[in-house]
Amino acid sequence: MSDQKTSNRMWGGRFATGPAAIMEAINASIGFDKKLYRQDIDGSLAHAAMLAEKGIISVKDQETIARGLNTILSEIEAGTFSFSTRLEDIHMNVESRLAELIGPAAGRLHTARSRNDQVAVDFRLWVKAELGRTAVALVRLIEALLSRAEEHVSTVMPGFTHLQAAQPVTFGHHLMAYVEMFARDLSRVRDAHLRLDESPLGAAALAGTGYPVDRHVTAKALGFREPTRNSIDSVSDRDFALEFLSTASICGVHLSRMAEEIVIWSTPQFGFVKLSDSFSTGSSIMPQKKNPDAAELVRAKTGRLNGHLLALLTVMKGLPLAYSKDMQEDKEAVFDAAETLELMLAAMAGMVSDMNVDKAAMKKAAGAGHSTATDLADWLVREAGLPFREAHHVTGRAVALAEQKRKTLAKLSLDELKAINPAIDAHVYDVLSVDASVRSRKSFGGTAPAEVRKQVRYWKTRLARDARAGKLGY
Repeated sequence: MSDQKTSNRMWGGRFATGPAAIMEAINASIGFDKKLYRQDIDGSLAHAAMLAEKGIISVKDQETIARGLNTILSEIEAGTFSFSTRLEDIHMNVESRLAELIGPAAGRLHTARSRNDQVAVDFRLWVKAELGRTAVALVRLIEALLSRAEEHVSTVMPGFTHLQAAQPVTFGHHLMAYVEMFARDLSRVRDAHLRLDESPLGAAALAGTGYPVDRHVTAKALGFREPTRNSIDSVSDRDFALEFLSTASICGVHLSRMAEEIVIWSTPQFGFVKLSDSFSTGSSIMPQKKNPDAAELVRAKTGRLNGHLLALLTVMKGLPLAYSKDMQEDKEAVFDAAETLELMLAAMAGMVSDMNVDKAAMKKAAGAGHSTATDLADWLVREAGLPFREAHHVTGRAVALAEQKRKTLAKLSLDELKAINPAIDAHVYDVLSVDASVRSRKSFGGTAPAEVRKQVRYWKTRLARDARAGKLGY
């Protein structure tokens, strides 16, 4: 057997030409970073224009380069461009094709830059645009939640702690909790967008360049606020990718929590909501079943987001300055997380808008488990003057009696209540119903319908103000 055949078998049959094939396979990123083609071409156009403006290349060469790059853009968008793993990445694929199209002038494009700052600017541009898309999706979800919350400001449901019925709340109030959560996600998206709005183009390999480039010109041409201020950090920074993944993971957790509640609410045991056929599937053998698959998949996909964040944190944790090839592993995580998060947000907005709410089932459940016990204790403090700890003890006795007689607190007779504490009078029934309970919770941010309406108005006004200001997401 020849040495070549022995080597091939040692390295693995998939790699027919031995170690060189393995190196090509592990080194190439074109299979995923071709997604950056538009950003790569935009960066090259801006770079070439600046080089011509500063007299580093001729205007004639710049115009020739621009024509060639625009031809390549057309080819890629038409699906006629041939990507090669031999050329490793999107940058070399574009550069090679440019040389075929325009000849020696193509070689002048890479003056005063490196693939290190080139990939950094491409990736920042892509993440910047994706943050904009994420913000739009978040605003749509928030608007869907506001619409349903306004519809259900007075719909009573049980509020839970430990998944045990605790106190009555309104469904509108419950939905507004998610408005707050997703609004924080939107804030994080906007913050991340602000921080990455700096252009690394011109940092070159790591030390900057001796050519008289104007990095402010290219930063402005590419829509960045300003250029980055340290050439080493410019090519080694992936905080913007980590921030995107972190923001996506936190948002995914919020989506998963709501998905979990939709799964619970849609069970026959709860029966609070029903999802339409658009967001459900049936069973292959049990015709009576309607499964909340969209919610379950939203819940599951959060694991992908969290996994991508942990993967990139692990990649970056031990890297010395400046650039290392390890950073090639940043893009697949971000690309998949972005696609996953967009789908999750769209699915949740659809479910929120689409689900049918059973008000009667919610109200019935709201009164179970003696959920107005805290209202009784508060009434004893407020009206009978009892210390809260004593009121708590009296209320506990009332709950025990209600359980013994298999009644709700509101169904106990006045005589039965007076036997527990003579200070109780007929006015106590004003707080023992679930409707009275939620109406009484008028503190700022409370569940009283009037207060929920205020919060709905606040968020509608805030979103309208953001739209007028042209904030990210509009």
